[in-house]
Amino acid sequence: MVEELERRWELGKPRKKFGGLLNEGRTGPGGPRVATLLPQTFMNESGESAGPACGSLKVPLARVIVVHDEIDLPFGEVKVRLGGGLAGHNGLKSLKRGFGDAEFWRVRAGVGRPDSTDPEIVAAYVLSGFREPRAEVEALIGAAADETERLIERLGSQ
Repeated sequence: MVEELERRWELGKPRKKFGGLLNEGRTGPGGPRVATLLPQTFMNESGESAGPACGSLKVPLARVIVVHDEIDLPFGEVKVRLGGGLAGHNGLKSLKRGFGDAEFWRVRAGVGRPDSTDPEIVAAYVLSGFREPRAEVEALIGAAADETERLIERLGSQ
């Protein structure tokens, strides 16, 4: 999803920084300034990349948007919210530690849930490739990018 946003905004090639791939620019000519970060850590250590980046770039937590998968939403559904519970999502737990708080914006891209609550089966599900057709996965990525852009516009007008 980050790569889709970088493509839309024509940000070019990211550079390695903060244990991730960082890109900075504008959403378009005269558009708001943005920075994208794709941590290169394990997902459950993403806060070790995002926390220092947020601090160094002096981005207020109220302007941080985390785009992530969400097994508690049906595949293809996208929801936006500020803060909230971590629902056992180890990446979100790490981000809370890295930022010092969980009150950041989230664009949640639904990937659905397996028919089991067994932690090993759930972990294998979220770490495996998509089972859905490529066109449906691309539509999910596009919808999450659209919601992210809407949120950026909304935050920019506040």
